[in-house]
Amino acid sequence: MAESFPGGWKPNGSSSVALFEQLRLHVIEQVDRGTLAAGTRLPAVRNLAEALGVAPHTVARAYKELEAAGVVATRGRNGTVVCARDARWEVLSAAAAEFAGAAKAQGVTFAEAVRLFAAAYDAE
Repeated sequence: MAESFPGGWKPNGSSSVALFEQLRLHVIEQVDRGTLAAGTRLPAVRNLAEALGVAPHTVARAYKELEAAGVVATRGRNGTVVCARDARWEVLSAAAAEFAGAAKAQGVTFAEAVRLFAAAYDAE
């Protein structure tokens, strides 16, 4: 388990963002920054819940959603570990950065950019 995770981070109980979502986003941010490297074992659900002051099901839901997204893998008694990003992730990340840059250059708001992306994604 990484000494730095979760570090001093705590979810914001007064935020309108659900606690599990705050944790999910925090893990993704740490993975993207390289703070949580591939193969890093995350704390057990109960241990992390206690450290964060949240219910175990909050952590379990965040881990489940992270696993569905391919960010982590749960290996039973061996715990939950950070997955390596594949080449597909790198290609999509570059395409997303290019789209975001083009949208900003055209003065498009974030909400408008999301609508444009959703329309393109849903187009056959």
